[in-house]
Amino acid sequence: MTIKVGDKVPQGTFKYLTPEGPKEITTDELFGGKKVAFFAVPGAFTPTCSQRHLPGYVDKIDALKAKGVDTVACVSVNDAFVMGAWGQDQKCDNKVMMLADGSGDFTRAIDLELDATRAGLGKRSQRYSMLVDNGVVKALHVEAPGKFEVSDAETMLKDL
Repeated sequence: MTIKVGDKVPQGTFKYLTPEGPKEITTDELFGGKKVAFFAVPGAFTPTCSQRHLPGYVDKIDALKAKGVDTVACVSVNDAFVMGAWGQDQKCDNKVMMLADGSGDFTRAIDLELDATRAGLGKRSQRYSMLVDNGVVKALHVEAPGKFEVSDAETMLKDL
């Protein structure tokens, strides 16, 4: 069943790139005791994700932090190296944590997998945003296929 407002985020592990190499972070470490603006994209370096979705969160980082957000995190069914390179390309400068859900385990656990095999992309994540407070989903915005209307940083700011 798809995750919904009021649900606790399931246990999982993400990877992210550091100067020392890939590191792991659990959902407990990421969400425990924190307010997190968490958003997912179908793929790093893809047009909408690179031109609108991620840049919106980078641009609004100060406003999000001013409203009490501890961490802003982007996740994709990509590897940590791709997410790290995309973060550098997008000049995230440690503003947005770039998380890899390499095998899509977390994406499947919250039932937001996207089958993009017809487009040559395989199994990915749907585009969505979630406001998570101490591990509990407070707001969830899942995009319709091919759309970018409700998972943006502006909508996240309205949720705060």
